[in-house]
Amino acid sequence: MIRLESGAAIGKYQVVDFIARGAFSCVYLAEDERGNRVALKVGDMAGGGRYLTRCLEITNRRSPDWVSPDESPGEAVFFRNDGARIDFLDLHEIDNLLRQEGELLQSIKSQNVVRVKDIADHDGRPVLVMDYVAGKTLREKIRALEGIRLNWFLSVVRTLMRLGRNGQLAYHGDLKPENIIVKPSGSVVLIDPSMRDNDRSLISTTPHYNPLLLTNSKADVMGIGIMLYEILTGALPFENAPWEFAGREQGGDAERFSLSMFLSHLAPSELNPNSPPALERLVYNCLTMPDYDLPELEADLVAFLRKQ
Repeated sequence: MIRLESGAAIGKYQVVDFIARGAFSCVYLAEDERGNRVALKVGDMAGGGRYLTRCLEITNRRSPDWVSPDESPGEAVFFRNDGARIDFLDLHEIDNLLRQEGELLQSIKSQNVVRVKDIADHDGRPVLVMDYVAGKTLREKIRALEGIRLNWFLSVVRTLMRLGRNGQLAYHGDLKPENIIVKPSGSVVLIDPSMRDNDRSLISTTPHYNPLLLTNSKADVMGIGIMLYEILTGALPFENAPWEFAGREQGGDAERFSLSMFLSHLAPSELNPNSPPALERLVYNCLTMPDYDLPELEADLVAFLRKQ
């Protein structure tokens, strides 16, 4: 693994501090010789997921040596004929996925998606040099009990729709509070799209926010619905994620019955009587309606905001 300390040099950049942990990566704040800030993303087998050592101390300060309560790392999911399997990746696989992520982000031109400036090389391994986005993640805003604005989610939906129409990004695949940064201006920036390798039927995602392990725009719709549910209730709708039959190519009566049972959840109003009925219906549609996609979600968010 690449473990960077403060003051270490990566090309023309000097590491300042550790700032985040991804599914199979760590992210560091760095500066160039002019003091311009960037974020460096490097592969790390111990990045996170259910294999992250939970005996580490939990603190508010981020470090690769302990766990921050703001971290909800994703996991590598392999799809097979008999279903999905969550497993480790080796360094070679991690580096390949990191390069693919860098190339994907370099192809995207949007002020609402983090920009990759370069894919550097450090001891033969890739390092993504990304714009440093000042602001707070949605998770940080939730934990700080700051006001949450539905306009942020509308911005996310419209960004994803625009990228889909332009053929730049078919889906994000790992939408969760940790991957949405709200800048001081109020604009939203998406980071860390799911690592994906279609040839090997692999996706790195966070099952609690993509419980059906979808690889299309409906994954993002479900992710937004789950985030809204969490904001309304302080809980997640699905505990035993991912769904046990996720990734199967063919479904029968047993799978359909299992899915209906899996998707059953307490309505937000049962946990929070102040949940607006219109927003509760929107969440229900996100989580359970297969044909409810980004355009429908956009229309319902606009309609709800107009009535406020």
